[in-house]
Amino acid sequence: MIKVLIIEDEPYAQDELKRLLQNSNFELDVIDCIESVEDAVMFFENNAQPDLIFFDIQLSDGISFDIFERVKITAPVIFTTAYDEYAIQAFKVNSIDYLLKPIEQEALNTSLNKLVEFKNHFSNKESVLSLQQIQSIIELAKPQQEYKSRIIIKVGDQIKFVSVNQIAYFYAEGNEVFVMTSDKHRYIVDFTLDQLGKLLNPILFHRLNRSILAHAISIVKIHKYFNSRLKVELNPAKEEEILISRVRVPEFLQWMEK
Repeated sequence: MIKVLIIEDEPYAQDELKRLLQNSNFELDVIDCIESVEDAVMFFENNAQPDLIFFDIQLSDGISFDIFERVKITAPVIFTTAYDEYAIQAFKVNSIDYLLKPIEQEALNTSLNKLVEFKNHFSNKESVLSLQQIQSIIELAKPQQEYKSRIIIKVGDQIKFVSVNQIAYFYAEGNEVFVMTSDKHRYIVDFTLDQLGKLLNPILFHRLNRSILAHAISIVKIHKYFNSRLKVELNPAKEEEILISRVRVPEFLQWMEK
C-alpha cells in the first residue's frame, strides 16, 4: 500500500485528486490533506515521510517550495500546477514529476508508473532536492506577469480607456506624463514613466531616454548621431530631437531585434 500525502489548499482539487487516485491501478492510501505551508512543515516535523507527496505550487500562505527550505523531504514528489506546460517541461528534474491542472487520469497513471520505475532512486536520501534546484524551480514556476492591455485616461469628467495597441508613446513634460495615440490625440495619464515601464509589455514598449517611453510601432527612422548616440524619429512626430545616449544604444538595438 502506497501512503500518499496531498498538499493542496482547494477542497475541490483535493477531492478530484483523491478520485483520480482511487481510479488508478495502484493500491493507494491518502493519509492526509494539508492546505498550508505552516501545516505542512508541522506535519513533516512530527511524522514519518509518506511514500509519495502531491504538492500544489500555490498554497494559502505561500508557495510549496518554501516547505523544502524549512524541512527535509526525502519522499518522491509530484507537483500539481496550472502553469504553462512549456515551462513545466523546462524545469523537470529527475526526482520529481509535474501534472498540469486539470489533471487527467492518463497523466496521473504515467506519473505513478514513473514512481514505481524509480522507487530505488527515490529511496536514496541523496535524491533530496538541493536548495539551488529549488530556487531554479521557483523562478521558472512563477506565473508570467500580466501586462496592461488598456490605460485609463481622464477627459474632463469622463474616464476612458485607451488600448495599448493605439498608443504611440508616452512622454514626460514638466511634472506631467502624457500619452500620444497613433491618431495624434494627447491625454494626461496618472502614471510616471517608471511605473509605466513596469506595467507595459517590454517587448512592445521601451524607454528611449528619461522623457520618452515608446511603442515599437511608433519608431519610423533611426539615425546615427554624434558621439555614438542615435537619433529616433517617431510617428506622430515630436518637435524636439529624440536622442538615445551611447550607454542606452546596445539595449535599444537588442530590443528592436525582438
